[in-house]
Amino acid sequence: MIAQPASSESYRLRTDSLWWLFYWTLLALVFAGAIWQRFRLPLDPIADPDTWGYLSPALRKLTGAEFGHTNGRNFIYPAFVLLVLRLFADFRAITIAQHFLGLLAGAVFLLTWKRARIFVPNPRIGRVAHDLLGLAGAAIFLLQWQTIVFEKEIRPEGICAFALSITFYLLIQFLACFFLEHRRTATVAYAIALAFTAIFLASIKPSFGLASLFVLSPIIALFWRSGWWWQKVWFSLGFVFSAAVLLLPEHFLSRNDEMSRTFVPTTLFVVHAELIRDQLANDLAKNVSLPYSRDRLERLYLALRTEIEKSRTARQYAYHSVGFDADFLMYDPNSIAVQARREFRGDVTALCAFYRFYYGRIWEKRPLQVLAKVARQMQIFYLPYCRAYDPRISRKLGGDYRYSVVSLSDPMCRKVWMDYPPAVDFMNRTEELARRELRFRLLPIIPTAVLLMSISYLTWLAIALVLAVIVALTSGRWRRLRFIAALVVFSFSFNAACCLEVATIISLENRRYMTVQMYSTLLAQLLGFWFILEFVVQMWERRRVAHAARVSGDRVPRSRTFLCEMNF
Repeated sequence: MIAQPASSESYRLRTDSLWWLFYWTLLALVFAGAIWQRFRLPLDPIADPDTWGYLSPALRKLTGAEFGHTNGRNFIYPAFVLLVLRLFADFRAITIAQHFLGLLAGAVFLLTWKRARIFVPNPRIGRVAHDLLGLAGAAIFLLQWQTIVFEKEIRPEGICAFALSITFYLLIQFLACFFLEHRRTATVAYAIALAFTAIFLASIKPSFGLASLFVLSPIIALFWRSGWWWQKVWFSLGFVFSAAVLLLPEHFLSRNDEMSRTFVPTTLFVVHAELIRDQLANDLAKNVSLPYSRDRLERLYLALRTEIEKSRTARQYAYHSVGFDADFLMYDPNSIAVQARREFRGDVTALCAFYRFYYGRIWEKRPLQVLAKVARQMQIFYLPYCRAYDPRISRKLGGDYRYSVVSLSDPMCRKVWMDYPPAVDFMNRTEELARRELRFRLLPIIPTAVLLMSISYLTWLAIALVLAVIVALTSGRWRRLRFIAALVVFSFSFNAACCLEVATIISLENRRYMTVQMYSTLLAQLLGFWFILEFVVQMWERRRVAHAARVSGDRVPRSRTFLCEMNF
């Protein structure tokens, strides 16, 4: 009677040991493959026309000038570039640092996944299956080519995945400590850290601004908890300190950068140019009384109408969902942005006020048309497949390096980087790489997995939302799943908030706004899949117990059924 339990326990220990050996071997192989994929490629980073806004402040500081804003870019990523170049004086160190942060993001993905298990009491999906699902997600993230190429670029996308990973990890820690474990000190610490990372994320990539506010929304519950007065005080102080550290330097550095004031208003105007053109025509036809003279509005209307038509022939492949090329209107030296500035005699404040006035006016007079534009943009992310993923099996890097040379060969850029020897070395190596036919190839298994994730995203999203509604409406029966259901809905909503911000301001046809969300999309999708599995297994278990009761002819009390489930 005593030998059998001992034997059973010994068998279980051996099984657990074998499983952990297998798991850690797989984990080591995934990270070894991720490291090999990253460091077998040239380590020189990739530039594009936007790179100068991030690189110029660092180069100016390294060559004896002042660190400041360029082209309206936030100071945080340029400060990161400055730190790396100051320490190592080699542009390849930027790629190495970003690869290291990408690998850390993969590790944090696994920590986040393991911690999320606390949201399902008595989970039906065993730890082995749960760990394998998380490891599969980490492998997709670490071995996908878009993650690796982002880490090679001198852009904030190179560190966004790391910032996202920390943000989601801190979010889950805060939710667990506050709602489940009731640990006061840990709750406040994670809440302050979450506030800092959310502001940091929105600062390095403004397209995460609305999503960052959304991430902070659960912290509101802290202020409704009675008796936690000191925790509320400490969080408020920590939040103010975090905001001051990240936002005050940006405020002072941006004062001398005109584009910091003009970029968003101009973008709103040119992206919604057709709606604004139609509203201008309507206002002129009805002779509406406005803060601007009729002559000025007529000139702007005629210029806008002409430039929209020009943009359609200049670059027919751009912005199909909008119907014209907004970049042409904004950046062409003779287009509407330049003409409007001339119309207002270079008065930037008055020009931006006009842009905002007519953007607000189309919301007031044409709300359905604006909402239709937003809906079309949102569809780009979700239909017919999720475009946060890019399932291509290879990527040509030779063209990227040729583009780098062109992007940094402008005389104004050359004048700055020629004074910094490591930059000269970087450009010489980039020119040599541009002459080579470099191609980044992946094993087919990863692009296949990415393709399956992209085409199944909307299906899993719809199923998870339906099941979450069922859990919410029948909380007694599905009480065990209420926390994971809320977490899944919250995770999917994070991506929706990102897309909504971009769809409202600009256009999701710029793939960067979607592919930079790959980490959060993957995590949300796997959480949704886990939630679906837990729901299906519990439903199957209920039916099995009910069927057994019918076969035996016994009436099984509800409490007994519940106990059977809890002991499964």
